[in-house]
Amino acid sequence: HVQLVESGGGAVRAGESLRLSCEVSGWPYSAYLMAWFRAIPGKEREGVAARDSDGATTVADSVKGRFTISKDNAKNTLYLQMNNLKPEDTGMYYCAAGRRWPLSLRESSYDYWGQGTQVTVS
Repeated sequence: HVQLVESGGGAVRAGESLRLSCEVSGWPYSAYLMAWFRAIPGKEREGVAARDSDGATTVADSVKGRFTISKDNAKNTLYLQMNNLKPEDTGMYYCAAGRRWPLSLRESSYDYWGQGTQVTVS
């Protein structure tokens, strides 16, 4: 039973940083795709950053240079380091996992989702 649990969201001011965490349990495979998505009010959910088990990453243009995705395999935890946050980054952030290569930011590539953590930037 795969579970993804996000944490680390909160309310910050523009220019500040947050680090989101996603603890993964029950993943039965050595290979994986993992990603962060966000749902911004008035917009469709969008992929923010993704990483595969070989360490390849992809990041959306809207956050490139500000957000970094990483994973601590020993802790089974995926991270999203978000720097220089902007009000337009406000939204619910979701962690996702899957095995549908190639690495992408499409929702259809991911089968498992967390409940989300709220990020508010003012």
